[in-house]
Amino acid sequence: MFTLDGRHITDEDSFYCAIGEAVNGPGGYFGWNLAALDDCLRGGWGATAPFTLRWDSSAKTRAQLAERLPVSDRETTVFDLILEILEKRGVSVILH
Repeated sequence: MFTLDGRHITDEDSFYCAIGEAVNGPGGYFGWNLAALDDCLRGGWGATAPFTLRWDSSAKTRAQLAERLPVSDRETTVFDLILEILEKRGVSVILH
């Protein structure tokens, strides 16, 4: 299990930094955009799914990543799109 600390996530860039460090340690990389995150979840960049991610302070992160994006025939937030990508690739997410 990996733990993602959402207390200091203020935007998308800080999310990628935080998840990189949660999965691969200080200075760790695990994507710098949604496509790269999806690629990392396919393996070769540290953890390979399936695994569990405990997301602490997830409500704070949800508020920070509330930007709405068009996706196919709908709109969703950056936070919800990240959750969709994680779950699609076999990551069990526990929101705290």
